[in-house]
Amino acid sequence: MPLNMFHLQLKSIAPIVMDQSELGTHCTRSSTYKSQGIDVTVKYSQGSWTGVLGTDVITIPKGIYGTYTINIATILESENFFLPGVKWHGILGLAYNALAKPSSSVETFFDSLVRQAKIPNIFSLQMCGAGLPVSGSGTNGGSLVLGGIEPSLYKGDIWYTPIKEEWYYQVEILKLEVGGQNLELDCREYNADKAIVDSGTTLLRLPQKVFTAVVQAIARTSLIQEFSSGFWTGSQLACWDKTERPWSLFPKLSIYLRDENSSRSFRISVLPQLYIQPILGIGENLQCYRFGISSSTNALVIGATVMEGFYVIFDRAQKRVGFAVSPCAEVDGSPVSEIEGPFTTADVASNCVSSLSFHEPVLWIASYALMSLCGIILLVLIILLLIPPRCQHRYTDNDVVNDESSLVRHRWK
Repeated sequence: MPLNMFHLQLKSIAPIVMDQSELGTHCTRSSTYKSQGIDVTVKYSQGSWTGVLGTDVITIPKGIYGTYTINIATILESENFFLPGVKWHGILGLAYNALAKPSSSVETFFDSLVRQAKIPNIFSLQMCGAGLPVSGSGTNGGSLVLGGIEPSLYKGDIWYTPIKEEWYYQVEILKLEVGGQNLELDCREYNADKAIVDSGTTLLRLPQKVFTAVVQAIARTSLIQEFSSGFWTGSQLACWDKTERPWSLFPKLSIYLRDENSSRSFRISVLPQLYIQPILGIGENLQCYRFGISSSTNALVIGATVMEGFYVIFDRAQKRVGFAVSPCAEVDGSPVSEIEGPFTTADVASNCVSSLSFHEPVLWIASYALMSLCGIILLVLIILLLIPPRCQHRYTDNDVVNDESSLVRHRWK
């Protein structure tokens, strides 16, 4: 392993940042921790936390030698963030500084390492755990490589797709197939309002229209005649005898991504062993499963449901995300993920990502600006209504109505 690359074996995929309780006690254990006294609040689609921004000095004992000062948020309060029974105490944000809290001026953990340790601006992630129970004891784990790519963590070729926007790891999805059948949706539906790769999201999340089409296609393609709607929405589990393997009843799911050569695409496929997930055993005879796909109101998210099948490379230096088949993505000795390509993109639009895609902070600014403008216009209209009639211009039948403001005045006439 090169000296400028750090390979971390993960027992639990979410690394520790800081314990949520007993702030004073834990902070005093570090002689190098310094509070900046700046409040931080982060909200997720599920859960939230608040804390205080500070700095601390870290040492990485193998691969990247030296000590480095990084920003760290000490979590003081949380809601639905630290799940019952989990052994991790925080979250390590590896996205771009556009999403950093409380502002983009805060240097992220990985940016600090790139700058101070002079490692390549690339990291890669292998998430293992396919076919293992989501809860309870298991050997879920994986590897995080900072500053490079580890050849032993993948097999076959790496396929790259461009990063469309540097905030989340936003990519361009061209189409989805269920059981080899195209959903036949406009490709912009898959990217509304963004499509991202995010290890911090547990499931594969799909925009509502896409989610509905996928569920219908799976139900139509599967060998199950009747299935409770609660299973698809996540409110119910499906249980089979422990001697059965229900995965044979469900189809393969494929996602097409645009290649670096924009006239080509490649597809990543997950077998049902990844999206029909064992979660709970009942007695000696039953094993229950959940649906590893959910609906989303604001993005298509390639989360852990899909990422567990692949070694994923976040090549920030060349603005691309790479996928290769992971050796640990096997259930009962058989692979549960595939990559195939190239395919032509002649059957899809040249650009499936809306040009009106804004970052969330920009959306807030635009919203406030529009509200202010509407307030000013309303104030002007009220003033005009209160002006005595003699001060107002009297329009004749010869006046020309040629713009919206004239239309407004004529309505009040």
